[in-house]
Amino acid sequence: MNWMDNILKWRELTPEQKQQLRWESIPSDVVQSMAFEREPVSETMVRAILGQIEPPDILKQPKAS
Repeated sequence: MNWMDNILKWRELTPEQKQQLRWESIPSDVVQSMAFEREPVSETMVRAILGQIEPPDILKQPKAS
C-alpha cells in the first residue's frame, strides 16, 4: 500500500470514523510529544486522563430510550 492508497482509504471514511481515529491517536501523540521534550509520560496514564474527558458529540453513543 502506498501513500496514495492511504489517502483514498482516508477519504472513504465517514466523518465519524475519521473523528474516532483522531480521538484514539491522542494518547500516542501526547506520549511522543512529551518524549521529544524529554519529559516522558506513561501512555497508560494519558489514556486514564483521556478517559475522564468527555468525547466530542460526534463520538457519543446514542442513549437508548
